[in-house]
Order: sequence, then C-alpha cells, then structure tokens
Amino acid sequence: MAVAECIQVSPEMTALIGACRIEGALPVEPVLLHFDLGEQPLVRIRPQAQDMAADGGITLLVSRIACARLFAHDGNEGDYHLPSELRLIALAIRDCAMEASARTTYRGCKAVELFCETFRLLKSEALVPAREDGALSLADARRLVAARRLIDEQWQEKLTIDLIARSCGLNRVKLSRGFRAMFDCTVATALAERRLHEASRMLRTTDRPISSIGYDSGYLNNAAFSRAFARRFGLSPSDYRAARIAA
Repeated sequence: MAVAECIQVSPEMTALIGACRIEGALPVEPVLLHFDLGEQPLVRIRPQAQDMAADGGITLLVSRIACARLFAHDGNEGDYHLPSELRLIALAIRDCAMEASARTTYRGCKAVELFCETFRLLKSEALVPAREDGALSLADARRLVAARRLIDEQWQEKLTIDLIARSCGLNRVKLSRGFRAMFDCTVATALAERRLHEASRMLRTTDRPISSIGYDSGYLNNAAFSRAFARRFGLSPSDYRAARIAA
C-alpha cells in the first residue's frame, strides 16, 4: 500500500493524506477519525488506530487525552454520513496545490479545523449515523433525525406517527422501519420515553399535581400514567416524588 503524506500537526495529532498503512510514530493512545471521500462519503470514528488501514481520503490520529480534554469524547466509535461542511474541509486538505512548505502548514491548520468541526457536530448530535448495510440514504437519515428531534422538542403536542411522518417528509412505513433501524426503538417508545423523562423532571422540581403532570405527558387518566411511570422508574409517581423530597 502506498505511503500517505504524513503531517505531525502537534504531539497530539497526526494527519495522513491518501492511502496508507497506519504505523510508525503516533500520538499516545490515538483515536482515529477517517474521512472517506468516495461515492458514499463517511466519517468513521474508532477508539484506537492499531492494525487499521486508511484507503484514501483523510485520516486524523488524535490523542485520546486531547479528545477528552477538548470535547469530553469518551472513546465511542461510530460511522456517520459526511456532511458537506466537513467534506469541503477534507477536500481542501487533499487537493491543496500550494508549494511544499506552505502546503504542509496549510494542511496542518485545516486538519485542526476538521477535527474541531467534527467533534462540534458530534457533540451537538448533528452528525447523522450511517447504517452498515447502506439501506438508508443520507436524505432519509436526516429526515429520521428530524423526526427524533420533533419528538424531543414537541413531546407535549398530540404527536402521531402520521403527523411525524408528514412533518419530516417520510411515509409511515419508511418512518417506522427507519426509526427502528437507526434508534433501535419504535416511534411510540421514543415518544413515551421522552414524556416520562419530562414527567420525572416535573415531579422532582415542581409541586404541580400528579394528575396534571400525567395529562401533560399524554396520559388521559391518572391510572394509565401511574402504570407507565412505575414500569419505567420502578415507583409510582407519588412514591417517586416522596423519595426525591426525602433525599
């Protein structure tokens, strides 16, 4: 395999441009960020770089300590669709046509920008997860993320699967199947979890009547709310509130 151009940006970061075998001097305990610029652009994040190869594109090897210090990254791995703003930075690094000394400096600076922007988007949950089988297009994945955001932000509204599907530009079947594939739960489960989470917060932080909290959480009667809450938290709403006050 051809040797990539290797740039030691700092003791905590090395950038590799092109196809390569990852070996030699690396940052301590490096996290790998690989930006695949092929037909299906992806960013792959791996908690370690040993015995991995980069098949072109841009590869950043960044000290785990730096990732944790700057962005509280816990070492989780994942594959994400490469958004246009990150792709443009990666292409600028790959296609830089400056003279050698200027090119190295430019690429090093852009590598820092690429690293920071990637983790900024990751931290804000703006990166869209990519399925391994490629069954979800980037457009559909973004619509599913929008559906999840709608649930998280408008959980108090009378949300139905049909309403969520229309709001996000998906049909009912694609929403249901894609949601389960991406988030490993049903739309109904995600909505119930969000509402119960908010109910638990209100029980902890307000003195509102339990029946009122249950109604705002989408339950038409107190018995249904109490059963759902107890299944989720192991206590009835009244016992949960009492335990929190006692603590």
